[in-house]
Amino acid sequence: MGRDAHRTRTTGVSLMSVLGENPRAGRGAQRGAGRYAPSPSGDLHLGNLRTALLAWAYARKSGRDFYLRVEDLDERSRPEHEASQLRDLEAIGLDWDGSIMRQSERLDFYEGIFEQLRGRGQLYECYCTRKELAQVASAPHRPPGSYPGTCRNLTEAEREAGRAKLAATNRGPALRLLTDVSELAVTDENYGDYTGGVDDLVIRRGDGVYSYNFVSVVDDGEMGVDQIVRGDDLLPSVPRQVYLQRVLGYETPKYAHVPLVLNAQGVRLAKRDGAVTLGRLREYGWSAADVVELLAGSLGYKDVRSVAELLEVFDPARLQSAEAREPWKVDVDTLGLGPDSHLGN
Repeated sequence: MGRDAHRTRTTGVSLMSVLGENPRAGRGAQRGAGRYAPSPSGDLHLGNLRTALLAWAYARKSGRDFYLRVEDLDERSRPEHEASQLRDLEAIGLDWDGSIMRQSERLDFYEGIFEQLRGRGQLYECYCTRKELAQVASAPHRPPGSYPGTCRNLTEAEREAGRAKLAATNRGPALRLLTDVSELAVTDENYGDYTGGVDDLVIRRGDGVYSYNFVSVVDDGEMGVDQIVRGDDLLPSVPRQVYLQRVLGYETPKYAHVPLVLNAQGVRLAKRDGAVTLGRLREYGWSAADVVELLAGSLGYKDVRSVAELLEVFDPARLQSAEAREPWKVDVDTLGLGPDSHLGN
C-alpha cells in the first residue's frame, strides 16, 4: 500500500481489515512512525510548538517516519488556521513524510469501522444531556470525566423516552462503546506504569461527529504510528485508548507524555496570554531560530538554533527524570522585550 493510501476515502471496510491482527498500513508499518496531530482552531503557541518539536525529535532520533495529521473534525477548525500552523511548523524547521492526512477526508472510513462495531453489538445509545453529564463529572468519588453507564441497560421503553428527550433538543443519542473493564494498566516512557479508568467511551457524539478517542486510535493504527509523543494532560486518556486499540485489533504504540507549558501564574499557556505565537513573537524581534533556541533551552539544550542541531544532542532519556517532567513556566511579559531578554544575545 502506498504512502498516500491513508488518505483514501474507503467504504465497505472488511471485518478482517478493521478487526484483524495487524491492520497497520503504509511505510511506517515497516520502520515505525511518530506523528503530530494539531487541531486547526487557531495559531500554534509555544506549548504546541514545543510538543511538535519533541514529537519530531523522538521520531527522527529513533529512525522512524514522522507524519502530520490535521484533526479538523471540530467545528472550530478553519483552513486558514491549518495554513498558519503548517507555515509555523515549517518555519521552525520541522518536516514530515508523505502527504498530510486530514480527518475530514476520512469520514467514510470511520463510518465503515463504526458500522462494524455497531453490527457486532459493541455500541449502545446514550441519551444523557450535557447538563446531566456535567453533573456526573462533578460527582464525588468518581474519576474525572468518567461515565457511570447510565444508559447501558435501559429497557426499550426507557430508550424511546430518551430519544424523545433528545429530539426536543435537535440532537440524537451518542453511541458509546460497551466495555468490560473498569481500569487498565499502561506504561509511559516518561511516567512509567500508570493505571487509569476505562469507561464506556463515546464513539460518535449526538451531533453525529466521531469522537477524538475513536478517530485518533483508528488513524494511528492505520498509519502505522507506533510512537505517540504528546502533552501529559492526555495521560489519563491512555487506558481508554489502549482498550479501544485492543477492540479494533491495533497494536499499542509506545507513549511518551511530555510536560506542558505554563504562564507565570502557573496556568496552562494559551494564545490569549499574548506574545506566545510565532507571529506575535516576530513583532517583538524574534526569529524562527530564536524560537528554536528558546524551546531547546527549555529542554536543557543550550545554544541550539536549528532542529538539525537539536537532533544531534537530543536524548529522550533526559525527559524521564522527575525534574524534566516539571512544566516549563514562561514569563510572557518578558517575551515582549525581545529575544535578548531570554537568550542573552
